[in-house]
Amino acid sequence: MRSRSHKIIIKVKNLWKSFGPVGKRVPVLRGINLNFYSGEFAIIFGPSGCGKSTLLHTILGLEEPDRGKVYLRGKSLYHMSEDSRALWRRKKVGMVFQQSNWIKSMTVWENVGYPLMLEGYPERRIFEKALEELKRVGLEKMVFQKPTELSGGEQQKAALARALITDPGIIICDEPTGNLDSKSGLELIGILKKLNEVQRKAILMVTHERSFLSYATRRIFMKDGRVVEDEHN
Repeated sequence: MRSRSHKIIIKVKNLWKSFGPVGKRVPVLRGINLNFYSGEFAIIFGPSGCGKSTLLHTILGLEEPDRGKVYLRGKSLYHMSEDSRALWRRKKVGMVFQQSNWIKSMTVWENVGYPLMLEGYPERRIFEKALEELKRVGLEKMVFQKPTELSGGEQQKAALARALITDPGIIICDEPTGNLDSKSGLELIGILKKLNEVQRKAILMVTHERSFLSYATRRIFMKDGRVVEDEHN
């Protein structure tokens, strides 16, 4: 039984999603019901094509479901306009994807601080906050480089720093180590684990790396668009 201090931060109700032309649509999510709680480090695991990333994108408001509901911090995402959804997501969630999208003309600190630029923060404050988050991931010496000058592992750490810049309570990661070597992948998962344990950030991550399951406080196994097992530590 969960402590009262563990609140539901994401609720998924009877989620269905399919892709393809009318009459030939292929179901990818099949009636998924899940609650995610504050303080969790939840990993969604399963074979390629089982619907892991589609579930994550639907939770983020990026893929509208055929039916079902998603609540993020109590707000029903698909009762909002697309613009309102994007704003709510930007305020409440930090996101790390397998491929980081960089503004190539900007330095590392400017890319990391970009979400605060959108909010109209003064440049000095953005730099200070970006430096703080880059120190957290061990990249404080890279602030004035261009992101494309960083290694793959360093780019993912910078992407995590960018996800943290607005101090969200939830970090959502879609295969963040998919393009990394094993050493860089372990470094990144170690930083996520520390964020969960020390700062109590809720982490929701999709991965195909079985070795990462031991880092999670909760493991959700998917197959053929369904949740087939849900384990809590």
